[in-house]
Amino acid sequence: MARRSKIVSATLIAGALLLTSLGLGGIAMSAEAPPAEPAGGGVTAAHAGHVMAAPSSSSPEDPDGDGYIPANPPVTGVTPSTKEPPHRYFHEFQANCSVSHTKPDDPIVYPQQPGASHDHTFMGNTTTDAASTTASLDAGRTTCKAPGDKSGYWMPTLFNADRPVLPIGPQTIYYKAGVTDYTSVRPFPKGLRFVVGDPMQTAEEFRHHPGFVEGWECGDSFFNIEFPEDCPSRPEVQLNIRFQAPSCWDGKYLDTPDHRSHMAYPVVNPGTNNNVCPADHPVALPMVEFKMAFPVNGDLSHARLASGPSWSFHYDFFNAWDAPTLKALVDHCVVGALQCDARGYDQTHPEAGAALDENYELP
Repeated sequence: MARRSKIVSATLIAGALLLTSLGLGGIAMSAEAPPAEPAGGGVTAAHAGHVMAAPSSSSPEDPDGDGYIPANPPVTGVTPSTKEPPHRYFHEFQANCSVSHTKPDDPIVYPQQPGASHDHTFMGNTTTDAASTTASLDAGRTTCKAPGDKSGYWMPTLFNADRPVLPIGPQTIYYKAGVTDYTSVRPFPKGLRFVVGDPMQTAEEFRHHPGFVEGWECGDSFFNIEFPEDCPSRPEVQLNIRFQAPSCWDGKYLDTPDHRSHMAYPVVNPGTNNNVCPADHPVALPMVEFKMAFPVNGDLSHARLASGPSWSFHYDFFNAWDAPTLKALVDHCVVGALQCDARGYDQTHPEAGAALDENYELP
């Protein structure tokens, strides 16, 4: 099966090159195409949404088309903090956002190219599509509990056979401190965007990715690289995944050509057990963590992602928070070392109050 997949892929690529040379465009692979068998964790044709259709257009926010979107203003003069504030187990809040739509678009990887990507499941901003920019998201609406969170969050659509499986209700998107000095964390700059994980990663790369938390979970089965083929068929059982994003920023760019290089994961400070930002990415930002729940159980032997096998899981984040709202939550919950809900309220520390009012807005 693997040999046949390679032959088919080679044929498709050759055909694409011929069509391109004739001025007839490239290959558009369907998100419905089933992935190759998972043995070996290699590249499959189902990854085509990120591989075979090379970006042919740039974002309006990148007028010279070089893939770099400079921060304005940049953050300079920062050195990674090595301080050790008082130990607190929690320093986080949640963004609870529901699924709004699905679409084969990706405004980060394929800006201005509708239909160029594999199918994505979008949460948060209801207008996110291939043409999205910071300004368009800012003018949009949101499915998040906090009206000030107009960010776009998206991931490859999960299919069970040919049936899309979409999370139901508000999903948990954590904003945490990824570094030991939680007091050094500052809000995301408006317009920052990045991709977490890689649809082209192998099974082994997925397992050892710095964002890997517990892999695919179902019932009492954890740390799975592949979808568990037999989840308990009980109403309360769902397929879950948790995956963390890099939280250290270079302070220079809102995006880079690979949509990753401007961000980095914290590293261990030599001689300690403390997490710090690396010197070339010194700015500590919140660590986003997806905790997704898919309403499917039982036989998952035919489950797949639109991007390919289970280990091709990844997600995208495009920040469009209202700046004062995000700052209030970061300062109160992350810097303040609380375990907050989407209002910025910690039930175990009611004396601290909440960052937002009962409508999830600034008081």
